[in-house]
Amino acid sequence: MMEKVVLFTIIMAFLITVLLSPLFIPFLRRLKFGQSIRDEGPESHQKKSGTPTMGGILIIISIIATTLVMTGKYTEPGSDTYLLILVTFGYGLLGFLDDFIKIALKRNLGLTSKQKLLGQVIIALVFYFVLKSIGFSTAIKIPLTEFSLELGPLYAFFIVFWLVGFSNAVNLTDGLDGLVSGTAAIAFGAFAILAWSQSQYEVAVFSVAVVGAVLGFLVFNAHPAKVFMGDTGSLALGGAIAAVAILTKTEIILLVIGGIFVIETLSVILQVISFKLTGKRIFRMSPLHHHYELVGWSEWRVVATFWAVGLLFAILGIYIEVWV
Repeated sequence: MMEKVVLFTIIMAFLITVLLSPLFIPFLRRLKFGQSIRDEGPESHQKKSGTPTMGGILIIISIIATTLVMTGKYTEPGSDTYLLILVTFGYGLLGFLDDFIKIALKRNLGLTSKQKLLGQVIIALVFYFVLKSIGFSTAIKIPLTEFSLELGPLYAFFIVFWLVGFSNAVNLTDGLDGLVSGTAAIAFGAFAILAWSQSQYEVAVFSVAVVGAVLGFLVFNAHPAKVFMGDTGSLALGGAIAAVAILTKTEIILLVIGGIFVIETLSVILQVISFKLTGKRIFRMSPLHHHYELVGWSEWRVVATFWAVGLLFAILGIYIEVWV
């Protein structure tokens, strides 16, 4: 039964995104919801200016609709399903506001950093308090050991850090056509396997729904992209993957499976620290994907390489969690 549910979940999510995109993309174009390319980015990206953005709305609709329908095929949606939808919708709404301000109000930076951080923290705290109310464990499993670290009340700070950190990490990674769509599909596929191995079928169905939704989006987001997901999609996916890791108690494994997102974020942090301390840059441009563009790699080569590395990270994470 569950095998069929998982199969139909990925098909349904894929079809929703693929079938709605040809209707939604012209709608975004008519509204003139086009991406504004920042001058400090790679010069080659200027030709992408005006490409419809906020396509993450489609991804979120597909994920939520598919999850609710397919979860209901074998059981009533429970707390895991609603928590995952809460985080996905919450961070997606925050990203939507950011995108809308950039496009409709012509403020290229969108929400201020304080506004965005406040929204991210509030959603994370709601997530924590719901977990606390159902008696969720506050211990973190240490991979490759038999030990767990009990955080107690400090687990609230950990959840805030994880949700805020990974929503921003995926957002930073979203800089090339198809980059986040592909890496997210791989990462959520890995977590679907981990959730299935733990018999957490609600989380598995949600994760598979994400895979189907982003693969459907990739049909239109692959180079040359006809639509971008915007902060609407990237913040939602980042928050969702952190929530999945928390619910499956594989919080630390996320650092491995989501290795691409971690590396991209570290490249920005290291670049800023280096420039402030020495006045010199480590990379030609950060996040890291822009560095490889500026050393002569084609956009497709960068994306394909990052996908391959992301797949290796995903396999490693599954191996550590399931077989070691």
